[in-house]
Amino acid sequence: QVQLVESGGGLVQVGGSLRLSCAASGRTFSNGAMGWFRQAPGKWREFVGSINWSGGRTYYADSVKGRFTISRDNSKNTVYLQMNSLKPEDTAVYYCAADRDGSIRQLADVDYWGQGTQVTASS
Repeated sequence: QVQLVESGGGLVQVGGSLRLSCAASGRTFSNGAMGWFRQAPGKWREFVGSINWSGGRTYYADSVKGRFTISRDNSKNTVYLQMNSLKPEDTAVYYCAADRDGSIRQLADVDYWGQGTQVTASS
């Protein structure tokens, strides 16, 4: 099994920044993609961004392109989500996701989930 633990969420002013971290432990894998999804109250869980094993390929939802950056440190089994210029509509619970191999672009691609961390952007 793989355990994913997120950290770094919190309350931030509109226009501010936060960095989320997700540490993987347990039976980690050598070819897996990692990524982030989010779910706002009353809405479906949606894709935010993902990164392949080498870090050479990233994908982003249109709503966060140019503002969010995903990266990973395989020596620490950790993926990061740097969020800049936060907007009220970014408020959601953010979930870390991992896939055993391949890529993550949608919910069905995910094999493992973290518990989630709340991000609130407020004026």
